[in-house]
Amino acid sequence: MTGANGNGQAAEFITVGAGDAARRIAIALQPPAAGNDLAHFVWLGGYRSDMSGTKAVELAGLAARLGTGCLRFDYSGHGASGGAFVDGTISRWLEESLAAIKHAAGAIGARRIVLVGSSMGGWIALRAVAELARQSDIDIVGLVLIAPAPDFTSELIEPNLTDAERTALAERGQFEEPTPYGPDPNIYTLKLIEDGRNNRVLTGAIETGCPVHILQGMADPDVPYAHAVRLMEHLSGDDVVLTMIRDGDHRLSRPQDIAKILEAAETLARGQ
Repeated sequence: MTGANGNGQAAEFITVGAGDAARRIAIALQPPAAGNDLAHFVWLGGYRSDMSGTKAVELAGLAARLGTGCLRFDYSGHGASGGAFVDGTISRWLEESLAAIKHAAGAIGARRIVLVGSSMGGWIALRAVAELARQSDIDIVGLVLIAPAPDFTSELIEPNLTDAERTALAERGQFEEPTPYGPDPNIYTLKLIEDGRNNRVLTGAIETGCPVHILQGMADPDVPYAHAVRLMEHLSGDDVVLTMIRDGDHRLSRPQDIAKILEAAETLARGQ
C-alpha cells in the first residue's frame, strides 16, 4: 500500500496489462460491514478526474454510512495511477475498470454492484455492463449516470473540430483546448478518437438489464442535456429515470446536486 486518496484511505495498486502495456492502477477499497447485504458502489470517474474528487469521496462516505462496500480507482494517466495520459483510450480505461471491479469482487465480495459513472465514466459504465454480462458472475443491479457522455469523441468532439484542430490531429496526433476545470489544457489524441468509434453505444438499443438513473444539468456547457435525452431513448428497454437539474452545470458537485446523486445511488443499492 502507498499514498492516500481524498478521504485519507490508503490506496493499493493492481497491475493491468502485460509487457510494455502494463500499468499500475491505484484503487481504494472499502469493505462492507459484517452481514451487510446491500449492493456495493463502484465509482467510474470522468476525463481527467480522479478518485479524490468531491463526488467520489461523497459516494465513499455514503457507503460508509450504509455499511456497504465501495470501490474507487484512478484510470491510467490519472491521479495516483501509472501510465501516460496521452496513451489513454476508452478501451484501455475500460480494461482497467473491469480489472478493478473483478479485483473488488475477490477482495471485498463486491459481486452485486451499482455503477456510478460521471461524464466519460457514464460511457465506460455502459460498456462495462455489456462486458461483465459476457465474462463474469458479477451482477450489476443499477446504474447512476451523472452528466453522462457516451460516444463523446464521435458525437461531441469530431463534429465540432476546427480546421486547426484537424490539422493538429493529422500532423501531431493530438490537439489541446483550454478547460475551465484546471490550469492545464485538455488533450485529445487521434488514438482516443479512433478508439472511441469502436466503443460507440448510441448505435441501437442499449440493454443494461438493470434500473438506470440519469442526472443531467440543463446548464451543462460540455454535454448538452439533449445528449442525455438521446441516451434515454436508447435505453428504451430498461427502467430509466432522468432527472434534469435546471441550473446544474457539468460537474454537479454543489451540495444540492450531491444530495440527488447520493439519493439515487442509495435507492438502487437497496433495490428500491
